Amino acid sequence: MRVKEVAKNLGVTADTVRFYTRIQVLNPQTNPHNSYKEYTQADVEHLKFIVASRALGFTVEDIKNIIAKADEHESPCPTVRHIIEKRLEETERQFQNLIALRARMTAAIAQWENIPDRAPNGHMICHMIESFSEGLNHDASN
Repeated sequence: MRVKEVAKNLGVTADTVRFYTRIQVLNPQTNPHNSYKEYTQADVEHLKFIVASRALGFTVEDIKNIIAKADEHESPCPTVRHIIEKRLEETERQFQNLIALRARMTAAIAQWENIPDRAPNGHMICHMIESFSEGLNHDASN
């Protein structure tokens, strides 16, 4: 199969197939007569795995490590469990940060609802933001 056939079969773009080929997660054979990449059913199965992994939040580097373990006939399952637990913790942290951001935005809208507009005066750029930020505890990680 050629790039476009693989892409069509899996519902991805040809660029997606080419990307994973370029970074050598997929390793199709090159047809000696026309230099086109020829993908096998095994390549298609690898790409299915890659697409499913990406949908679960695995990085390309994670996927390479998982495939390497499988290629060494070692179960990648413990690695997969560890990575997904780590990703879940990261996602939960990001989710909590977004909830806090939403709360700050909601508070800003409520505070600014009846505040008149003002021109910058050399000490302030936008008095609404600066007056709102005065009440916040600044966190170096935000």
